[in-house]
Amino acid sequence: MSIKLNFECKKFTLSNGLEVVLHQNNSLPIVAVNLWYKVGSANETKGKTGFAHLFEHMMFQGSENVDKEMHFKYVQEAGGSLNGSTSIDRTNYYETVPSNYVELALWLESDRMGFLLPALSQEKLDNQKSVVMNERRQSYENKPYGLAWEKLFSNLYSPNHPYHWPTIGWMEDIENYNLEDVTNFFKKYYSPSNASLVIAGDIDFENAIQLTEKYFGEILNGNEVDKLSPKPNVLSESKKIIHEDNVNLSRIYLAWNSDKIFGNDDAALDILSDLLTGSKNGRLYKSLIFDKQIAQDIFSFQYSAKLNGSFLIVATAKPGFDLNTLKENIFNEINKLINNGISEQELLRSKNSIKSSFIFSLQEIGTVADLMNNYNCTLGDPNSFNFDVERYAKVQLDDITSVAEKYLKSNFVELNIIPKEK
Repeated sequence: MSIKLNFECKKFTLSNGLEVVLHQNNSLPIVAVNLWYKVGSANETKGKTGFAHLFEHMMFQGSENVDKEMHFKYVQEAGGSLNGSTSIDRTNYYETVPSNYVELALWLESDRMGFLLPALSQEKLDNQKSVVMNERRQSYENKPYGLAWEKLFSNLYSPNHPYHWPTIGWMEDIENYNLEDVTNFFKKYYSPSNASLVIAGDIDFENAIQLTEKYFGEILNGNEVDKLSPKPNVLSESKKIIHEDNVNLSRIYLAWNSDKIFGNDDAALDILSDLLTGSKNGRLYKSLIFDKQIAQDIFSFQYSAKLNGSFLIVATAKPGFDLNTLKENIFNEINKLINNGISEQELLRSKNSIKSSFIFSLQEIGTVADLMNNYNCTLGDPNSFNFDVERYAKVQLDDITSVAEKYLKSNFVELNIIPKEK
């Protein structure tokens, strides 16, 4: 039976270009304020990487009317929660607050959108450069398997493609940040016309409209942002990279170029990933972990982004087994799936699993707000919940074998992370 998901909302655009989406849900006295800036690491350039992630830090360092670190203090003392995140395609800042504090959240977001630069100083920049470099050391360079993703994606995407560098940026670029470059990056990307604001939860529509106009309406626009349109990324040949690391167990990463977010093959690739490793019944999970007991763990996923997608399979070898054995068994299972297909029961189980996880996530108003922003920025319609879930329902048996053959028979990047010799 088909489930219809309809999250009614009102969408309007301020005179300065800020898109605003309002969704009313009075079941609990809380409100989610979710702001997407349409800028991620993809908007950076060679030699100047990591700026979008830097601003995830800088935006909490105070603005003209909000002292350093007070953003956290104000929201948390009101009983709310907050954070930010950066991806290759967007930067997101969000608060969930009691409904009587929605004005506070809007004031805080508007002040750093419109008045961050007067409070930006060399001291703050130097401080956050140190924080980001430390983060890179802890999460990338000194962490087991920490460099895997940047090694994988820098080989999967050509040097001229905007997905080539890591979101956190290259260490050399971080060290060379200067105040002028940081200021110019903010002026270009952190403006009303390059942002989307969602206010969801226990709100009154008219009051929310008035508050949005009051706090965001007079913020001036920045520079026009050109849309990214890189050439399609195609690997001319398969690549193999071997990296020695301070790890105890060897791990293999396999990555292919795939379809972008909400593309024609995106849903089928999600289901393919679930069929391979989404549960103990997954083809690869059952074969490598239970039956042959040659892998310590295994997972896969379709990473669909705005410009392009990537399909990944990652497996850690059990002691005594090499990565070539894992690779051979992985491809054997992929070929079996392509040649023999899957059963109706497998497909139904995967569809139900994806649908139930999706519906369960909608219990959180913060998740609803974030999905609305994703839909608004990517599809132009914030109420695309039904479209999102129905695209999985439309996937047929032949679609799974078709996307497996189309993408997983293509050239790929193989990364082997092996223990350093003592």
